[in-house]
Amino acid sequence: MTTDAYFAELAEALRAAHVPDEQIAATVEDLRAHLAETGTAPEEEFGPAAVFAAQLGGPAPAPGEPDERAENWTWTADIFNDRRMLAVHGDQGWEVESLDAIGRFVCRRTPGSALRWEYRREITAGRRRSRVLDELTPEGWELCGEWLVYGYFKRPRAATAGPAGTVGAPPAAPKRWLFLSRRGKAVLGLWFLLVGGALAASFAGVLGTGGLATTIALVSAFSAIYTSHLETEAGRARRR
Repeated sequence: MTTDAYFAELAEALRAAHVPDEQIAATVEDLRAHLAETGTAPEEEFGPAAVFAAQLGGPAPAPGEPDERAENWTWTADIFNDRRMLAVHGDQGWEVESLDAIGRFVCRRTPGSALRWEYRREITAGRRRSRVLDELTPEGWELCGEWLVYGYFKRPRAATAGPAGTVGAPPAAPKRWLFLSRRGKAVLGLWFLLVGGALAASFAGVLGTGGLATTIALVSAFSAIYTSHLETEAGRARRR
């Protein structure tokens, strides 16, 4: 089957699913551009047109209108565990839409048409931010949130995996929202221990209000520096 015939069949199947013509045209244009980059045949890349059309789902909700079918879930992880959990949840069809004010991942997933997502984390502090964006945007990566010095990027796995990039029967949303690694638990336990000691000293009259605030600030700064050190050492170990 020629490329034109493939996309004609795909467009017809999407039209039968009541997908608007403008959405069909945009989808076909994106897929043609992808094939131009990969140099592969459409059936080889996406599978049979009718099957692929079913995997693409129905009409997209209009801009500004929420999709009533969508599931929403917010979760967080420590810096040693975030990339692993993003990979796990992205493979289940969870798309990170943003990071909230306290660094939690705000996600959504649409049953029946969920895509698998892949994620990466990069340091985006200072002038490095524009350089990272320039490098990753042409590869299909989209910035989905920033926290401290880190930027989180996403892209649908279908861009590289074809039909395998969709989720056939996604599992239920996890009941947990906090995913800590052993190192993260150790750092958090140390923080609570030191802050608890400072509070006890304050109640005993050893520390005043100002001293308590300064101690908590110093402990938090130490925890952040120690966490960064552990993450740096882990990164060096992975590169060896």
